[in-house]
Amino acid sequence: MQLSWLLLFSVLGFLSLSKRCFTFLKWAFITFLRPPKNLKNYGSWALVTGATDGIGKAFAFQLAQKGLHLILVSRNQAKLNQVSNEILSVYPSTKIKIFAIDFSSDNVVVGVRGMKRVILGENLDVGVLVNNVGVTYPVARYFHEVEQDVWMKVMKVNVEGTSLVTKSVIEGMIGRKRGAIVNIGSGAGIVLPSHPLYAIYAASKA
Repeated sequence: MQLSWLLLFSVLGFLSLSKRCFTFLKWAFITFLRPPKNLKNYGSWALVTGATDGIGKAFAFQLAQKGLHLILVSRNQAKLNQVSNEILSVYPSTKIKIFAIDFSSDNVVVGVRGMKRVILGENLDVGVLVNNVGVTYPVARYFHEVEQDVWMKVMKVNVEGTSLVTKSVIEGMIGRKRGAIVNIGSGAGIVLPSHPLYAIYAASKA
C-alpha cells in the first residue's frame, strides 16, 4: 500500500515537473526563437489607444517602422498632432489618422462611434489593435478608501473604453479572417495577485 502511494506521488511529481518544463520551453521558443510575424499580413492599418506617451507612443513608432499606417487615439489633440508629426518626420510614407477621445468622459461612446464611421467609410483594413489606454489611482489606497468617482473612472477607461474600441474593429477582422489584438495589462494583476493597494486597477488590467 505504501509503495502504491509512493508510485502515485512520483507520477504526479513527474507530470508537474514536465508541465513546468514544457511551459518554460514554450516561453523560450516564443521569446527567442520564433520568427517574427509580418504584421502587414493582418491588414495595412494599426490602431493604438493612449498613443501620445510611453508604451503607446513606442508601439506607434514600431508599427510605423513595420510599414503599417496608423490610427492614433488619445484625449489630447495637441499631443496627437505632435506625435503624428514626429512619426512622419521619420517615416514620411506613413498615413496617419488621429482621433481625440477622452475615455473617461461621458462622450466616449460618441467618440468611438465617430471613429468607427471613418474606419468603415474609408474602408480602412485595421489589422492590428493595441489597447494601451489606461488609468489608475492618483495614490495608493485600500479598497474601502477609493472614492467612487476614482474607481468608476478606472473601470470606464480600462474596461469600457477598451471594449468599445475592440468592438469598433473586430467585426472587420472577423470578416477578413485576420487580425491581432494586443491588450496591455499590468504587473499589478500578475506579479501581485489582487494588488492590495490597487485592487480595482489590478482587476481592470488582469
